[in-house]
Amino acid sequence: MTKPTIVVLLSAALTFPGVSSAQTFKVAKYSIGGDGGTDYLTAELGTGRVFVSRGTHVMVIDGATGKVLGDIPDTPRNHGIALAPKSGHGFITSAGDSTVTMFDLRSLAVIKKIPVPTGGLDGIMYDDFSDRIILTNHSRPAGTLVAIDPKSGAIVATVQLEDTGPEGAASDGKGKIFVNNEGTSTMQVIDEATMKAVASWPLAPCDGPTGIAYDRATDRIFSGCGKSSVVVDARTGKVVATIANGDGVDALGWDPAQKLIYIPAGRDSNVTVVREDSPDKYTVVATVPTMRGAKTISVDAERHIAYLFQPEYGPVPPGTPPPQPGQRPPRGPVIGAWFFAITH
Repeated sequence: MTKPTIVVLLSAALTFPGVSSAQTFKVAKYSIGGDGGTDYLTAELGTGRVFVSRGTHVMVIDGATGKVLGDIPDTPRNHGIALAPKSGHGFITSAGDSTVTMFDLRSLAVIKKIPVPTGGLDGIMYDDFSDRIILTNHSRPAGTLVAIDPKSGAIVATVQLEDTGPEGAASDGKGKIFVNNEGTSTMQVIDEATMKAVASWPLAPCDGPTGIAYDRATDRIFSGCGKSSVVVDARTGKVVATIANGDGVDALGWDPAQKLIYIPAGRDSNVTVVREDSPDKYTVVATVPTMRGAKTISVDAERHIAYLFQPEYGPVPPGTPPPQPGQRPPRGPVIGAWFFAITH
């Protein structure tokens, strides 16, 4: 681990139309080492621990120092991590073997692996209302939402969705779960009493919604999209506001106490920070530089810190075969592993 690089940033966002009241943000950057790529990361509320996916294992990081606190192995092609504080258990989605790894939050010891028959494991979140772990799976012929009992690890419900590529999910804390469908650019509403989809809302002008968060004080849903994110009235399904942001969004962070939305853009190497002025009015207050590829984020809403992680890749080795149609270009070896903490 190297010493952090601390950069104080006063955003240039004031140069963009409709932007006012810029705020100063500090970015701490740590080299945390380790092998593997990444997808999601998850901050544990109030403890300073951050769980970072690394392709085949999950690293546990001290967000204040960048120190590696632990490692959870054998999670092939993992994507996300959810933490269930009531049961003291954590859960990791692994698409490589279509399992969810259940582990002890205190010791990090693996308890068991839970096979998920629908496959396509990707997104995962903890719903405090139902005390369930919620998966959103890229399955065919249709994506699925799967609910798991965090105490026993048993699968308790499966819901068929309308798109093969469901992304983030969020709970209103009152019995509804909202799911972004990236392929159809829609949001589906799941009734937790029946575990059935009861509505589907178009999200235009959003294209390819991924990250999601719910403001329980205003009943507004924030949906992270490429270049233009949207705010949805959860009572009507109507888009009530749009937010200009960078390209390459794959997650979204929300700090309800500070009324700040964090929208990371992997292609544009920045995070757009947005203040909720009122239920239907939003102001960009900063555009914080990060690095190319950093497209997921997690916010500790008690400590008011936003975290990102992104590996740095070297050149692709000579003789590497070109990608097949529909596949992403090959990557070189990991030469750096950069963890970011944003405060203001």
